[in-house]
Amino acid sequence: MGEKGETHVTRAGIVRLAAVAAAVVLTAAACAPGQAEKKEVTVIGTWGGSEQESFLAMVKPWEERTGNTVKYTGTRDLNAVLSTGVASGILPDLAGLPGPGQLVEWAKQGALKPLDDVLDIAKYKEETSPAFVDLGTVDGKVYGVFIKSALKGLIWYNPKHFSGPAPTSWDAVMATDPAPAQALWCVGLESGAASGWPGTDWIEDFVIRQSGPEVYDNWVAGKQKWTSPEIRAAFEAFGEVVAKTYGGSDTINSTNFGDAGNPLFTDPPGCKFHHQASFITDFFKNQGGAKEGDFDFFPMPDINPAYAGAFTGAGDLFGMFNDTPAARDLMKYLVTAEAQQIWVSRGGALSGNRNVTNYPDDISKRSAEILANAKIFRFDASDLMPTEMNAAFWKAMVDFVANPSNLDQILADLDTVQASAYGQ
Repeated sequence: MGEKGETHVTRAGIVRLAAVAAAVVLTAAACAPGQAEKKEVTVIGTWGGSEQESFLAMVKPWEERTGNTVKYTGTRDLNAVLSTGVASGILPDLAGLPGPGQLVEWAKQGALKPLDDVLDIAKYKEETSPAFVDLGTVDGKVYGVFIKSALKGLIWYNPKHFSGPAPTSWDAVMATDPAPAQALWCVGLESGAASGWPGTDWIEDFVIRQSGPEVYDNWVAGKQKWTSPEIRAAFEAFGEVVAKTYGGSDTINSTNFGDAGNPLFTDPPGCKFHHQASFITDFFKNQGGAKEGDFDFFPMPDINPAYAGAFTGAGDLFGMFNDTPAARDLMKYLVTAEAQQIWVSRGGALSGNRNVTNYPDDISKRSAEILANAKIFRFDASDLMPTEMNAAFWKAMVDFVANPSNLDQILADLDTVQASAYGQ
């Protein structure tokens, strides 16, 4: 995977470099001077920029009430950092987790601490969407909680350049005249060590809408081959999007996911549509210079009528690695409607807590309603896959965008990784 024209670095090399960086990050986070006296809670997550600001705003009332402090470290290479920490034993008190797949692995290894005697479990289950409770549960015990969530499969546009009615079929979306924009789509896959993940969202949305939840679930479970007609069809559909994307393959792979929608707001616009989850509104405003009213969305249309109303989504899992009184207290706070309302009110986040109902604008309200009422809902597939499979999927998206004609080999290689990752 190349870095914007720099020399190519192997994935193994990236992981080795990440391991060195991880040791520094985790040592600093876990062994901060004076930690016991100050009752610091060390936290590692993926959030930077406005997302980091929102998380810190979320925990500020807890800091003020308890006198404790949250020492936050952000990294886009979260998976490698925490994997290194699990192996070395040098871990933060709490962490955002890469996904449910990694949660299961680390819970079974004993690295993550169960939360059943930390939280009021009955209240947590009563207030939280069942799908989110289940995804944080391993062998009957809760190991992870969602502190915010996102709805995927949304198609964003600038009302100045596109006005309804929204297309009711995927064919109609793809047949839309891009004028006055230069291209129909904007796509960006760059995300540091996690580059490629926005492309996995595309594949997941095609799989659930084309082939349905059974194929989707078998794929997540390692029972559906990547070379099967169903998964191939999803890649081919994304290939048609790539062919109609602003800047072409090089731009897609070199553009950070948070900047990818910015051409919606240029004059003239670079693209008419941008496919991304509900969280992207924060990036539109903070990185794209968009104002309220400059952006809107319609849901990605159904493709196979048999699977009407199918959506994918994701969320930010939180887990506890070090069982301390302050870490326990912070975990209790983070699952409350009080805490989650803070991030929701700042924009760019939904909540799985049913008591969070005060959304700041019509767009987030509509997103929350779709999430709550989806007829078929599945969690982000790549986040549910084993670490090795997830990493290969990310890389495959970058490779596919760079060379769509190499799809046969890309899918065959993913089958090989699948056999290894799932112990087949």
